[in-house]
Amino acid sequence: MPRPVTPALAADTIIELTDYPGRPIVLIERANPPYGWAIPGGFVDVGERVEHAAVREAQEEVSLNVKLIALLGIYSDPSRDHRGHTVTACYVAEAAGTPIAADDAKNCQIFNLDELPEPLAFDHAEVLVHYKKFRETGQVTPLPPDIES
Repeated sequence: MPRPVTPALAADTIIELTDYPGRPIVLIERANPPYGWAIPGGFVDVGERVEHAAVREAQEEVSLNVKLIALLGIYSDPSRDHRGHTVTACYVAEAAGTPIAADDAKNCQIFNLDELPEPLAFDHAEVLVHYKKFRETGQVTPLPPDIES
């Protein structure tokens, strides 16, 4: 039986800086299309666990060692990435220190949730709305309304 064709798999990490007042987050400015600001992340390598990819991508893109604290949600809308159907697992993590842009991050900055930059790449505006709710309530991403129980 031939192996099925499936979406690409990615891992993103919303990084809370524990040594800054208010626990701001780190976003990257993408050096490659699609341009804009984004949650640090990237593709999972073959043979790699998704959570390890999240930690690796954070280190590669913003030079921070992170500790994952929650799985915020799985984002799988086929239109979320115009390059092709990509599913991402988005984690929330903690880190301390000063982020430094590296790898395919053109720039990185620290942002409070009420002062997010534009434009945000992919579906990251929606993801960050879910993250704000997580910060307020502890609730992870709800299932999409079109999913029947």
